[in-house]
Amino acid sequence: MNPHSHLTARCFVNVPFDRLKNEYLDFFLRHRLKPEVGLEGDFFYTEPREEYAAVARCLQEAGLPCTLHAPFFDLAPGGSDREVRRVTRAKLRRTFELIPIFKPLSVVCHLSYEENKHGNKKEAWFKHGLETWRELLSMAHRCQTPLMLENTYEDNPEQHQLMFEALQSPYARFCLDTGHTLAFAKNSWRDWLPALEPWLGQLHLHDNNGGSDDHQPIGTGAFDFPGLFEYLKKRRLNPIITLEVRDEEGLWQSFEALNRLL
Repeated sequence: MNPHSHLTARCFVNVPFDRLKNEYLDFFLRHRLKPEVGLEGDFFYTEPREEYAAVARCLQEAGLPCTLHAPFFDLAPGGSDREVRRVTRAKLRRTFELIPIFKPLSVVCHLSYEENKHGNKKEAWFKHGLETWRELLSMAHRCQTPLMLENTYEDNPEQHQLMFEALQSPYARFCLDTGHTLAFAKNSWRDWLPALEPWLGQLHLHDNNGGSDDHQPIGTGAFDFPGLFEYLKKRRLNPIITLEVRDEEGLWQSFEALNRLL
């Protein structure tokens, strides 16, 4: 019996699609874990739709909803090179074309603003990025599926806030990644909320000590999880919760920590 069934019913667990299909599907079904299906990797170009459909069918027959995490490595949603933008949009579009198969509760993407790259051409970056997200948002909107824009290398919430204000859609939401605030932004969740509270839709939970993006279990690094959850409780916020740890031991450690927090 799963001692954390009350939490597994509430949380999602990030797992790459190829590993879910080839290694972890039985594990997820046995423990009734809800996957956030990661779509990063070469399989994204080669996997037949029938394979996605088979995994989705297994989850749906078990009554396990999922979310999707779009690719982000090497992509430039607001890039200045039009061919790079074309490839980026085509790759991201493939994720949104899977929505009817998986019927996810959300699709997570990376805004991908970097001050050291884009700081001297913010207007162009924003214009191109807005075009990218509007196209993808229209696909998400048709399926009534929220598009979550996650913080990665951004050091403050400004670009997310501007993007959400420009998109003006209830389906454009924010995913706060706890580990990225420490490792890349070098600051606290308090620097991101409440500025983005009106759009908060999802949490990616993992920990580190501020040096690198280690994806440690919750409570084993420096992130202020007690403060964050107290804030959510006081504000009556109920975002989707996704655990992003790298092994089974870290997963159960994170559930133990969540049990104490919640």
